[in-house]
Amino acid sequence: MNSSEIITNIDGSIYHLSLKPEQVSCDIILVGDPFRVDEVSKFMNDIEFTTQNREFRSVTGYYNKKRISVISTGIGGSNIDIVINEIDALVNYDFEKNQFRENHKRINFIRIGTSGSISKNIPINSFLISKYAIDLNSQLSFYDLDNYKNDKIFKLPYDSEKFYYCIESAEVLYKKFNSISIYSGITATCNGFYSFQGRKTRIPLKTLINFDDLDKLSYKNHNVTNLEMETAIIYGLANFLNHNAISLNAILANRKHDSYSSDPSSVIESLVKYTLERI
Repeated sequence: MNSSEIITNIDGSIYHLSLKPEQVSCDIILVGDPFRVDEVSKFMNDIEFTTQNREFRSVTGYYNKKRISVISTGIGGSNIDIVINEIDALVNYDFEKNQFRENHKRINFIRIGTSGSISKNIPINSFLISKYAIDLNSQLSFYDLDNYKNDKIFKLPYDSEKFYYCIESAEVLYKKFNSISIYSGITATCNGFYSFQGRKTRIPLKTLINFDDLDKLSYKNHNVTNLEMETAIIYGLANFLNHNAISLNAILANRKHDSYSSDPSSVIESLVKYTLERI
């Protein structure tokens, strides 16, 4: 009988991702766009498995003899909550006993995503590695953080009355993917693209993001550099579950200069190559 907590399909695959434990690698590249999965996997030497359910497309294969999986998450933190928890279940849940195993396997999550800079020092068409990430909309507070003790997750004061949860990337992955050709900073994660990021449409906004105030927010010589919709949630959930995570961002927009890349696809492909060369 299926557990109502960890649900599987008739074929035994996990509910949303439609994956079985043997079909995923311990090195997983996460991308938002399902079509971007193929933009990554086209560089693989050998493909052993491909599947898709809804926005969740997955490919597992080999790049230079290293087995990796590429999985699309769709957009936003709510989808990340599904993907990270279901991948953890695939590697750490006993589906016959309907319980998590005592000895847990560790996954390396490598996000390749797009992002907008809010710093005049981070130009469009550049790469940025997220040393830290802050959860602007407090999605992680749905988990019991009051009783969670870990120096990788901490409160970063915003003003006298407000703070953000800030999460550090996995050091082992930061060292692997950092270089002189990539910027480093604090990534701010929002739950959406328009109102959550202060974009003006025909609907009046009740709350605006103050980019100047965010730009001044810093920790250990790192400033808030960019906005996107997944990194802090990936970092938080990976940390809770004792996995490693890193986020690599293709900077396609600069909100300070109101500019956008004229050739985003080539920037993303260059970041894909950068990632694969170091994985």
